[in-house]
Amino acid sequence: MLRGSYTAKMDEKGRLKIPADFKRHLEETYKSADFYVTSLTGESVWIYPLPVWEEKEEKLNKAPSMEPAVRKFIDRVSYFGQQQQVDAQGRILIHPLLRNAAELVGEVMVMGKTKYLEVWEAEKFRTSRLLAEPYTDEDAKIIAQFGI
Repeated sequence: MLRGSYTAKMDEKGRLKIPADFKRHLEETYKSADFYVTSLTGESVWIYPLPVWEEKEEKLNKAPSMEPAVRKFIDRVSYFGQQQQVDAQGRILIHPLLRNAAELVGEVMVMGKTKYLEVWEAEKFRTSRLLAEPYTDEDAKIIAQFGI
């Protein structure tokens, strides 16, 4: 399972060095260097092992293609998305369109989201998620309903 967060570096060519713990888990679990790199909003980057992304695509294929929410989702993940491979040094390319939208340069934060990785410019995550969306007592009640 991909959990926790690590800082990592984006090099000048837009390649992200995947943190060693995440890289090890991905290699052991998926035995493939193929990934789908995308985003829904452009504020962060999602790095999906290709088999996990293909499961999502299967579900999307079962949804009505004329449903506006489905169309919007596909439009956005296609606009920002590219299939990529991890190189021998454990780096993955984040293409310029997505890298610029997410403002990823230098040191970034790589977070495990159980089945995929999410990459943020660290200060942007802190201000747009942690500070702008505080965890409330109501949130705690909802989480408790799931037995967590």
